Amino acid sequence: MRPLVSILIPCYNAQRWIGGATESVLAQTWTDREIIVVDDGSSDRSLDVIRSFEGRIRWETGPNHGGNAARNRLLELAQGRWVQYLDADDYLLPEKVAAQVAFLNSCPQADVIYGPVTLEHWSETDSGRELLKIPEPHDPWVLLARWYLPQTGAVLWRKQAVRDVGGWKTGQNCCQEHELYLRMLMAGKRFTYCPNNGAVYRQWGEHTVCKRNKPEVYRQRLEIEQRAEEYLIGRAEMTPERLWAINQARFEIARMVWLYDRDFAGEIVTAIRQSQPGFVPGGDAAPLHYRMLYRTLGFQATERLAAWKRSVLAPWHAQRPYREECNP
Repeated sequence: MRPLVSILIPCYNAQRWIGGATESVLAQTWTDREIIVVDDGSSDRSLDVIRSFEGRIRWETGPNHGGNAARNRLLELAQGRWVQYLDADDYLLPEKVAAQVAFLNSCPQADVIYGPVTLEHWSETDSGRELLKIPEPHDPWVLLARWYLPQTGAVLWRKQAVRDVGGWKTGQNCCQEHELYLRMLMAGKRFTYCPNNGAVYRQWGEHTVCKRNKPEVYRQRLEIEQRAEEYLIGRAEMTPERLWAINQARFEIARMVWLYDRDFAGEIVTAIRQSQPGFVPGGDAAPLHYRMLYRTLGFQATERLAAWKRSVLAPWHAQRPYREECNP
């Protein structure tokens, strides 16, 4: 039996994008679908664009209550057994839903089917794409800790599984899908990796909370890391790989936070030492020479040296694209 998939689009002041997002779901090759749009009190012409699809989609509008409230309302309206969320400024490639539904044949017990997403950097004059791969091993706890679980549109969600955990957390202004991922993992929901890519996540401005308030993003992410650690330890499910992933994430956040709040960065590093006294960082955020200094001098001294090196190399870096990893 072919399952009905509900494709759900929350919209707030996205008149520029909502038409393209809707067209992309209408172009899906999976025909057993319904398309629902909830306008979250837009003050621009988004609703006019949504109305232009009358007869091909279901839609409703109401006062502005925030993105997660709109997602929960969409969940209430959905009739499908599976749901596909799509933010109004993103879009899907035609085979996205069909590929993930077909994948269900090999893992019928899955609750969350996730795969890589394409990140599209968009501006008025140019755009570029990069595939955000999901590295192995595909332990969802490690992927959550390292922030490798994908953006919302790359996932096919079992509707009942989302309902079981209470839906999206209203009032969560950033890290929204990751907070939901955490509660679903804590509830024992089954995550399954599907290699197919079909979702395009568009970054086009600095207006979102994730862009304009990075300190809040870091604090919310650290809270998720802490909740994950406490849960895994409490259930005797912590592994060395999971613990390292959590503390590596903390370390990477500490490096970024150190640039504007050294006291806060110090608190994060203290949390790492308490969690895993022998922790040694790795990855792009800690190349070999950084790790050597970190082991002998500690975090603060190593960061001061890294800051000096960046200042010396600033004219050269100014000619290269900005990289947030802040490598020394």
